[in-house]
Amino acid sequence: MKLGKTIILTLAPLVLVSTLLAQSELQTRTLVINGQSGKAMVYRVDGQWFIDLETLVHIANGSVTFHGDQIILTLPGSGVTATNDHASAAATEAMTRGFMTEAVQDLATIKNWYTIMAHAIQRGVPGDGSQLVLFHDRAAEGLRLATVHASSRQDRDALQLLTNHFTQVDHWKAKLVDARKSMSTANYSITPNSLDTDPEYQKIVTCNQSLATILSTGQFQPSDSCH
Repeated sequence: MKLGKTIILTLAPLVLVSTLLAQSELQTRTLVINGQSGKAMVYRVDGQWFIDLETLVHIANGSVTFHGDQIILTLPGSGVTATNDHASAAATEAMTRGFMTEAVQDLATIKNWYTIMAHAIQRGVPGDGSQLVLFHDRAAEGLRLATVHASSRQDRDALQLLTNHFTQVDHWKAKLVDARKSMSTANYSITPNSLDTDPEYQKIVTCNQSLATILSTGQFQPSDSCH
């Protein structure tokens, strides 16, 4: 029988219990149903064991009604369990508050990192990259904390995008440092709005915006700009 649903049985004074008991015609045993236990008298008839129906209903905190030649038996349990299981599964899938908090903070750190680099190259003073180590390390630590707090499926999906975003900015930093060594960073400061036409920089900005939306709503959405 399935718990939590109404069950219609053919009229009978006893309910079969399929369990091996000691060879005796009449015994008192402890019956456990859905974690609820109670003493019950069990009967042995032609080698089969039976229990009084009303005793079973009482122990299970259920109900029984008689309608014509039918017994309508209702036992609680699986309906509540199914609801709880569904809620538990939903909670496991949803983005968690702890992860969102850490990820939002790291996203802000990463934005600060690439914004400082953008301002520097537009002023023609990108530096040799040594001054950017602190920003890199802060962003890396924020990513580590977000990773620690990622526990649900959506957390892990969003974490992958955040990790990709960190890698994007790190690669862009390396590109700018190499450009300084080759003296080509002047292209950014000489050409007006040069970053507007820099596809790598624009992808970084778009990815940051996409992640900001995902983390503010707590709903994961794929983002091509973060790949």
